[in-house]
Amino acid sequence: MKPRSLDRRPAPRATPGAVPAPLTHLGRLPVARFMRDYWQRKPLLIRQAFSEGDAPLRWNELAALAQRDDVESRLVSAASGRWLLRHGPFTARQLPARSRPHWTLLVQGVDLHLPAAHALLARFRFVADARLDDLMASYATDGGGVGPHVDSYDVFLLQAQGRRRWRISRQRDRAFVPGLPLKILADFRPTREWVLEPGDMLYLPPGVAHEGVAVGGDCITCSIGFRAPLWRELLDPWLDALAERAELRGQYADPGAAVSRRPGRLPAALVQAAAAALGRVQPGRADAVRALLAHLTEPKAHVRFAARRPRSASAFRQRAARATLALAPTTRLIYEGGLFGINGEVVAPGPDERSALRTLADTRALAGAGLPQEGALVQRLQQWYHAGWIDLLPERNPNRRR
Repeated sequence: MKPRSLDRRPAPRATPGAVPAPLTHLGRLPVARFMRDYWQRKPLLIRQAFSEGDAPLRWNELAALAQRDDVESRLVSAASGRWLLRHGPFTARQLPARSRPHWTLLVQGVDLHLPAAHALLARFRFVADARLDDLMASYATDGGGVGPHVDSYDVFLLQAQGRRRWRISRQRDRAFVPGLPLKILADFRPTREWVLEPGDMLYLPPGVAHEGVAVGGDCITCSIGFRAPLWRELLDPWLDALAERAELRGQYADPGAAVSRRPGRLPAALVQAAAAALGRVQPGRADAVRALLAHLTEPKAHVRFAARRPRSASAFRQRAARATLALAPTTRLIYEGGLFGINGEVVAPGPDERSALRTLADTRALAGAGLPQEGALVQRLQQWYHAGWIDLLPERNPNRRR
């Protein structure tokens, strides 16, 4: 009797509530219809997409993040029509007074540091993690903004606090004002505009010119951004990976070659032989998968992982059995077939590991009680725990009184 494949065993259960479920509707619009009719096609304004109480952050949290050297932050001001740009980290004294108009603080990757922002970003996982980038937050005083510009990515602009006026244009003129630290459109010609209240959200596909200006003070906007890989960014790592696996044996030989009368010229026979040899190394789908897994999970420059002091295998198993194994907010894990990309590395787990790791990638959490006591899966999870890539969260007791 043929044994059953280990990869077909039931996967360890995901932990309910570990990550909020993706949205099923944007306002009253089903997400499936949005993806069919609007995604990468046309803008959409969604009134009261979220309740006002769902704002994931406040000014003091943003100001604290802007003072950290592991967080990317920028300060933009446009007093008297003069654009100024400064990069963080900032001291508390370097941040302007909130009563002063016409300035904006932008903080990138807020989801990596604030649980509420991380939970909000998870609501947009109706698009694959390979496309989901991060949550940027901007705090603006009255009249604050970054000028009219064009983005090359999809974005949801959620008004979390205060009010902001958005103007958009489908113009083809993309010329920038010369000599500025920001890429501001020289001739912005808006065709539509709205004022967004707390809970309202605006979706913009790539290439739509837009400008957002705070109306009144204490304006906070959350930008949920998506990315698409630039093919040129995949070229170098793909070539490196291809070179490691290529099996090109032998070397060039030219017995009976004629006397060279133009020694400075590359011989045609050498060119032809090299082209034939390189042509035998044909990139395929597997190469594309490896390149994408590595590139799309590569941590950004500001990301830091807090490595932990190694524990013994028995100590890790005992603690994991009473906990939820959750991906750290800074960890990116995606998969295709039997390959997994995690934080820039591509691994090929054994068949007995794949089901659990797919669950971990899809739900970002696993119940430790469902893991085996030993084996390659536990060893791998222990390594990722020591590297700071996963966390052990206390398992909630459903019988405990609240």
